[in-house]
Amino acid sequence: MSTLKGARTDGARILVTGANRGIGLAFVEEALARGAATVYAGVRDPEDITPELAAAGARVVRLEVTSAEDVAAAAAACADVNVVINNAGYFGNQRLVETDDPEVARREMEVNYFAPLAMTRAFAPVISAQGGGSIVNVLSVAAIAPTAFMGGYSPSKAAALYLGGIARAELEPRGITVTSLVVGSVDTRMAAHVDGAKERPRDIAAVGLRAMERGEWTCDTDRMAVESRSRLAMDPVRYERGLGRLLHAGSLSTKA
Repeated sequence: MSTLKGARTDGARILVTGANRGIGLAFVEEALARGAATVYAGVRDPEDITPELAAAGARVVRLEVTSAEDVAAAAAACADVNVVINNAGYFGNQRLVETDDPEVARREMEVNYFAPLAMTRAFAPVISAQGGGSIVNVLSVAAIAPTAFMGGYSPSKAAALYLGGIARAELEPRGITVTSLVVGSVDTRMAAHVDGAKERPRDIAAVGLRAMERGEWTCDTDRMAVESRSRLAMDPVRYERGLGRLLHAGSLSTKA
């Protein structure tokens, strides 16, 4: 295992995708609080940002992550970046096979896998030109086991998990680390339909930035992620069957 450390947040020039709210906004706020020199906030429409982002002090950048033109423009406009946080995500809340809209799974793969891949390809030369740095991919516990009630979201995040490991192997000789964050249930719009305890987005951002600085390959960011990993390791079949039964549950909860 490599001992290459990641970028320090203090003094870093950081680009966060999906920065308008939720975990993305939390990364913006946490990075600035920890002394980042510049934080670029990637959003789909710079004319329609939340008051919280407007007050954060970040530089807002137009960035629809599935647009090749936007990604290229961001790489040119943010040419001093040494950290990229691929946070933008999409959950279509559809079944994978028995779906009313087959295109949802394709959209999930475009946003959750192909977009981080495109961002990594575009910004690897930018980060390398700064002497190295880090890429952080915000994933989900749905990446580590087939999560039936999350339809195409789960395979898209699993693909992104593999992307992180492969990109890390390719980019380490250029001084670039890639850290994959395995995240449980967080208090965001995406988890609004889930009952029970949820993590604070700022807590996830704080853990994620520390993992980046340590140069970790993969980090389980919270209690749910750690417990999910443990249950999967102890009895993979039972754990996956349990996830499958949740497909038919009347409601979802983080309670054990």
